[in-house]
This record gives sequence, structure tokens and C-alpha cells, in this order.
Amino acid sequence: MRSLPRIVPDGTAIPFFRYRYWAFVGSLVVMLLAIVMMVVRGFNLGIDFAGGILLEVRTPGPAPLAQMRATLGGLGLGDVALQEAGAEDLVMIRVVRQPGDESAQQAAVEKIKQAVEALLGAGVEWRRAEYVGPKVGEELRRAGTLAVVIALIGVLVYLWFRFEWQFGVAAIAACIHDVFAVLLVFSLSDLEFNLSSIAAILTVVGYSLNDTVVVFDRVRENLRRYKAMPIDQLIDKSINETLARTVMTTATTLLALLALYIFGGPVIRGFTFAMLFGILIGTYSTIYIAAPILYYLNLRPAAAAAAARETP
Repeated sequence: MRSLPRIVPDGTAIPFFRYRYWAFVGSLVVMLLAIVMMVVRGFNLGIDFAGGILLEVRTPGPAPLAQMRATLGGLGLGDVALQEAGAEDLVMIRVVRQPGDESAQQAAVEKIKQAVEALLGAGVEWRRAEYVGPKVGEELRRAGTLAVVIALIGVLVYLWFRFEWQFGVAAIAACIHDVFAVLLVFSLSDLEFNLSSIAAILTVVGYSLNDTVVVFDRVRENLRRYKAMPIDQLIDKSINETLARTVMTTATTLLALLALYIFGGPVIRGFTFAMLFGILIGTYSTIYIAAPILYYLNLRPAAAAAAARETP
């Protein structure tokens, strides 16, 4: 029986390192553009960060989300988000904060209730009504930023202990690049930026780190094995040797995310879109940011001697 062809044939030798300058320039442009867009355009902040109204309602039967979304969207209250809250007859309604004081928020709540009751008739049960003020939104923004910073510091500490310091610095540079790239997508696309967006950024950082550690493990092994090989050739060899694993992991992850993007509905579409882009950019940054930076951090076979003394 003939064996199936490999996705990445044995002996593949793509000269990734040759294109590092183009990659560095492109990545620098992306990061600068992200900074400019965050200052000039900003983000489409969701209720979590901008404040707003949160309602939970139980409908008489399975909730007609499409009709409810169309009805509430026509009330002139700004962005309205609906999603099932654990059951097909339980709906969470989120509305952006209305201009004015608390009385303006109460008026918006009554307007929503009247519209829903007119649409669904008797039997509507309002289980919760909350107002997220701007102070709470500011605290959530601060907590989200702190979560990303702590994650990056944790990555640096972890890689510093597991590898040489050069590996930690290179991985952090790649992760920072990924964060800026995802932030640029949110700013350009006008996707709602909320706590789910922070979760998407942290997930992209975790995926990128996982891919980077796989390549770094092979780099460390090859440093021990090929002590006389020039470092640029060794990095290319390490990337090519792990390329099959990278392609398979990226492809299967993208298929799952694509299914979520197509069939998951509008509630998680922003999250899955950010993840789709983030997975691709995380794979790119491992190959063209993290690995080439090792070359400029004086990673030489002398570092392999210290690594060889470590217990596997």
C-alpha cells in the first residue's frame, strides 16, 4: 500500500532566515500603525469597558433572537447585543450606555421592556436589570491591560528559567508584536472590544508561545548537536524540522475557528475573527520574529555548552 504524501516532505529546506529584513520592516510598520490607530481612531468599546445596560429575560418559549435583535436595533439606543444565557428561553440583552444620567438609563430600560413585551406578548419574565457605569468600565479596562502585561511577564520568567535569557527576550518580542497586530485588527475593523477581546489576545499569546517553545526546543537540541554550524543555518534547519508540526497545528486550529466564525453567530464573531487572524500572525512571528532575533542576541554554540549541562 502506498503511503500518503507528507504535508511537509522530509528534507525541506526553506530559507526563512533570508527574508528576515523584509519581515522586520513589515512587523515594524504593523506595530507603528497599531499605535497610530489606537491614538487616532481608538476602539469600539463594548459595554464591559464603556459601560451600559444589562438585562436578562426569560421568554415564553424558545427566544426568537433574530426578531428581538431587529426590534431592539430599531429603538435608536445604539449597539444592542443579544445572546442565549444557558437556555434557549433565557436571553441576555446588552445595550451601550445612554447619554445622560441614571434617569436616562432607566428610560432606556423601560423602552426595551416595552418593545420586548410587545413582540413576545404575555409570559415575559425579567430576571435581572443592571447598569454598568463608566467607573466600572474603567476598572475593567485597567484589569484587562494588567492581565496582558502579567501574562507577558510570566512568559519572560518562564522562558528565562527554561532556556537561556536570549530565548526569553525573543519570545517576548514576538508576543508583543502579536498583541499589537491583534489590537490593529480591532481598531481597523471596528469590532467590539470587550472582555472577550482580552481573552482572544491572551489566547493568541498562549498559542504563539506554544509554537515558539517548540521551535526553541529544536534550536537548543541542534545547538548541542551541530556545534560548528553557523547560527543562521542552524535556525533555518530548526524551523524546517518543526514545520510539519507547525502547519498541522495551525491548520487544525484554523478549521475549528472557521467553523465557529461561520456557525457561531454574531455574539462570538468578533472573538473568532480576532483568533483567526491571531493564529496566523502568531505562526508568522515565531518564524520571522522570535527565531531571527536569537541571531542578534549573540546566541552561539557556547550557550549550548551551558544548556548541555542542564538535565533534560
